[in-house]
Amino acid sequence: MTQHEKKELDQAALEEAYNRALDLEKAGDYDAAARAYEEVLALDPEDHGGASVRMASMGRGTVPEKAPDAYVATLFDQHAEMFDTILVDQLGYDVPLQLREALLEIDPRFHVERMLDLGCGTGLSADALEDMAAHKTGVDISENMVEIAYEKGDYDKLFVGEVVHFLDNTEDAAWNLIVATDVLPYMGDLERFFSGVEKHLLSGGFFGFSSETLEDARFEGRDFTVGDHQRFAHPRSYVERLLNAHDMDCVCCADIIVRNERDAPVPGHLYVAKKR
Repeated sequence: MTQHEKKELDQAALEEAYNRALDLEKAGDYDAAARAYEEVLALDPEDHGGASVRMASMGRGTVPEKAPDAYVATLFDQHAEMFDTILVDQLGYDVPLQLREALLEIDPRFHVERMLDLGCGTGLSADALEDMAAHKTGVDISENMVEIAYEKGDYDKLFVGEVVHFLDNTEDAAWNLIVATDVLPYMGDLERFFSGVEKHLLSGGFFGFSSETLEDARFEGRDFTVGDHQRFAHPRSYVERLLNAHDMDCVCCADIIVRNERDAPVPGHLYVAKKR
């Protein structure tokens, strides 16, 4: 058997195992579904299909510290062309506009020199905050998303990359405003992320971001967990503890509806923090 034939056979086996796992999950047989997802992970250790996150959402296996990079990139590359339509029109997502209103409450003439948009996607936050920053930088793990953002012309600089890695390695000058709308749902442990934001946010600068949450009992004392729709949720206490530890004061923390999922509202928080 040639290497090419073996690769095709592996792909076929991966598709079979993943589809079987999905069917078992939908049928409510979570133990059997978890075993099938373990087969998927054995065939695809980089986890392009998000098997580890799906297992966590069923209460099986350990809760990962973040969604796999390969999964996030694949997910958003696949949906890039229809992303705005799906998120805004179908799911009722308007967090960037809610962030705009929060910033205007802080200062009716809110304006900064430099803004960094982490997980920028196609540029919804750049659209919403268009007149609030003279220079905008966007970063996203999805190459297809960044390509659309580039074509729209909302950013002065764009980078393809995972946001924590970007914060760890960028040599750009610090920013007055860092935003991260709909980014935390793909992260569990936020320590490195908040550390990177602290490092690159100017003194007196603002950090605006959103999170999804669940009722306290679902966390079972943990700082994060994976919800029913394969996204990470965080309790407000964890986020505020990290902000304080990273030299930021919470100026605004509002209970919001992040989006709708299967006709049900997804609860979350909108934060604006200021660096001391």
